[in-house]
Amino acid sequence: MAHEFRAKGTSPAILRNSAIDEEALQEARIDLAACFRMAARLGMSEGICNHFSAIVPGRDDLFIVNPYGLSFSEVTASSLLVCDYDGNVISGEGQPEATAFYIHGRLHMRLPRARVAFHTHMPHATALSMVEGDPLVWAGQTALKFYGRTAIDRDYNGLALDEAEGDRIAGAMGDADIVFMKNHGVMVIGPSIAEAWDDLYYLERACEVQVLAMSTGRKLTPVEPDIAQKTYDQMREGDSGSARLHLESIKRNLMREEPEFAD
Repeated sequence: MAHEFRAKGTSPAILRNSAIDEEALQEARIDLAACFRMAARLGMSEGICNHFSAIVPGRDDLFIVNPYGLSFSEVTASSLLVCDYDGNVISGEGQPEATAFYIHGRLHMRLPRARVAFHTHMPHATALSMVEGDPLVWAGQTALKFYGRTAIDRDYNGLALDEAEGDRIAGAMGDADIVFMKNHGVMVIGPSIAEAWDDLYYLERACEVQVLAMSTGRKLTPVEPDIAQKTYDQMREGDSGSARLHLESIKRNLMREEPEFAD
């Protein structure tokens, strides 16, 4: 299912001469590695597929991404790659997986607000991408965190193995923060690693309870639109601070139980 990407772009040596804030980069690597490890624990990964990426702090032309061949549970801070938009590896051992480059590279390039991008086939969100109609029904409080923030890519077109497919997915995202990719999975973007993780986690929780409710065979009861909007506004007020605390709690747990994630 996975395809290693081979770069055909400019020389990495040229880009290595540009300034990178190494301290900020290391902090981002640790944060991202923590997300991979917790996603693996929660059953949100799929083999050696799926990818998390983040723009290198202080740069607009480089991004961090997991290398081809590692499962989420194996990712460490030092195993993550720094790549340019041509797919050249600036830092790290290995190569990005092809669909990671074509989806994430094009998404970061075309949507500057997408500082972070998490793509998974996590089971409950993916299940809702496979059924008729809109994936989320605004019937549960957790789902209201995403009210007005989702888009649907209805045109599944196979694996993303060229720039055109990455551009198409980026176009489907539009102004949304979450795109349900029909017959495929989900993409979550955010301004920080903590905020993208918080959204990814609660999105799967919202989808899980909706799938459970649907399994009863009884009709779902959506929240009235004005209440849904009010609740979303209430949630949004403290989201970035809450997201940071959420990620810090994950790192504390991992430091006790899987401290090598930060290596």
